[in-house]
Amino acid sequence: MIAELLDEFRPGKTIYLPGATGEIVALAKALADDPERMAGVRMVSCLLPGMNAFDYAALDPSARSTVFLLTSAMKGSLAEGRVDLMPLSYSATAAYIAQDAGIETAFAHVSEPDAQGQCSFGVAADFSPIAWEAAARRIAVVNPRMPRMPGPMLAIGEADRVIEIDHPLIEVAAAPQSVDVSAIAERAAQLVPDGAALQIGLGGAPAGLWQALSGHRDLRLRSGLIAQGFEVLAEAGALEANAIHRCGILCGDAGFYQRMSARGDIVLADTRTTHGAMSLASEARFIAANSAIEVDLLGQVNVEWQGGKLSSGVGGAPDFVRAAAISPEGRAMVLVPSTARGGTVSRIVPRLTAPSVSLSRDLADTVITEHGVAELRGLSLDGRAQAMIAIAAPAWRDSLEGQWRALRDTM
Repeated sequence: MIAELLDEFRPGKTIYLPGATGEIVALAKALADDPERMAGVRMVSCLLPGMNAFDYAALDPSARSTVFLLTSAMKGSLAEGRVDLMPLSYSATAAYIAQDAGIETAFAHVSEPDAQGQCSFGVAADFSPIAWEAAARRIAVVNPRMPRMPGPMLAIGEADRVIEIDHPLIEVAAAPQSVDVSAIAERAAQLVPDGAALQIGLGGAPAGLWQALSGHRDLRLRSGLIAQGFEVLAEAGALEANAIHRCGILCGDAGFYQRMSARGDIVLADTRTTHGAMSLASEARFIAANSAIEVDLLGQVNVEWQGGKLSSGVGGAPDFVRAAAISPEGRAMVLVPSTARGGTVSRIVPRLTAPSVSLSRDLADTVITEHGVAELRGLSLDGRAQAMIAIAAPAWRDSLEGQWRALRDTM
């Protein structure tokens, strides 16, 4: 049956493949065994660092991949010019896939159909429903292991080809926790009011929030993802009774996916909803919690460049930060350890030296390290610098103070 899927790969085709936890692992393995199938093919997908480890563009010199975040597996193909990394936020990515990507064939990784012929997009409804609508040709990959989740549905009769593949789903391990990360999460939790609508991003510090929020009440999720920490909040009674929790993807192991399917209070949605300004900004007390690689004294944030090299992409943070800025009682939190590499590198820097700024200074709100909280909204440039220096690692504060004075003299 897998050979039928490979027949869809022909030179000159632009094909959408699901990414994140919706990636069709069996298809990736089949392509690896028959790499010439990717000759002349352009693949479009939102593959995620830490989840997806296959480089489709490496299979053939004439293959190309259009992506929106950069995984470590793709760095070689990026250097060789076979990967097109689009500098788009998630909301802009949704519009690009819907209107500008030129998708001819879309693959969807779905659950078994119900009696009415409706399939669920399962654990990943982020971009696949959008690509399905945009594509001229549609391929449904039905996996009996894909749980049925409330959210977008696919009518099996709309598919031009239906293939059943019984194969394990992508599983995502919990982010490792450290004393510093736990301290950051505890500080962040103190700023989250009961009754908040939460967005919790990827990374060790945001992941620590699940446990740190267990004493809260009446929380609801409005997030790009829901991870296994959700169960900590559920068991602690921290979630709002009868609330609907909305996300684009689930991140965890197979057992977690099945348990979430059985709950009924988690509804998946595509990126137009999960990252859409109108739907998010209407949420009172919308709290966004995201990670960063570094933050400068002006409040500018880098989430894309590490050690001078591109390590990711824009992602969904700009969408969530903008929504938090206009939500009544909203707050956008950047959670970042103060140092890296065993304390030898400060992640609070005088100014960003990366080629691009992921979150500009006009979006600056709240930055949290293990040493404190810098509430930047409403502060002047000098006020921001002093607030940021105060939450840097103590060993770096004098240096940052001196560099700020030097920078201040150039203004």
